[in-house]
Amino acid sequence: MDIIIEGIKEAIRLILTFDGEVFEVVLLSLRVSLISLVIAGGLGIPLGIFIAKHRFHLKHMLMRLIYTVMGMPPVLCGLLVYILFMRRGPFGSLKLNYTVEIMIIAQTLLIFPIILGLTINAASEKEQRIKQLAKTLGANGFQTMKLFVYELRFGLITALVSGFSRGISEVGAVMIVGGNITGKTRVMTTYISQLKGMGEFERAVAVGIILLLISFAMNTVLYNFQKEKNY
Repeated sequence: MDIIIEGIKEAIRLILTFDGEVFEVVLLSLRVSLISLVIAGGLGIPLGIFIAKHRFHLKHMLMRLIYTVMGMPPVLCGLLVYILFMRRGPFGSLKLNYTVEIMIIAQTLLIFPIILGLTINAASEKEQRIKQLAKTLGANGFQTMKLFVYELRFGLITALVSGFSRGISEVGAVMIVGGNITGKTRVMTTYISQLKGMGEFERAVAVGIILLLISFAMNTVLYNFQKEKNY
């Protein structure tokens, strides 16, 4: 028990003193996850609204595919991205493997189906009412899209928070494509995995605490939006 207490104390000390190694990993994790979120959200939200608004052939098949990909194992996503960008792969000439850019691509592919699927669900519930309101107001296509975004803001926040949580806590995909290279592609989850193997539990606990605090902050935002929605 004394070892555990001392380990937690040292972890807290590392956080409070803004240990350079720990916060280098934290900042890179946030950078990768936030950029991935912006890209996935920028693509997933408009596409999700478009799919929800329109009826077309094979839509039900597309929805089943989206729901399937939402649960894609991260290691499988990482493996597919790695194969695409490895030296002999179709995009090997870009030489992106083991870079921050390839980690962003992998996380974007993980986050995108989640944001897309949740956006479609949220938009489908209110689709008819919003379309009728837009028609009444005489809104054009762009104004209708803005109306959808406004009316669905609570559902969209849920989608974005869920996507960010998936990205920031993911380890398999970024480990495969990034390689966990010190000072270059090492993020919080891969760092924790590495430290556990090395027996440096204090730093692992410090990074774990920060990861939990980030998760708590995201869920607090989500809770407050849901609370506002209920009122």
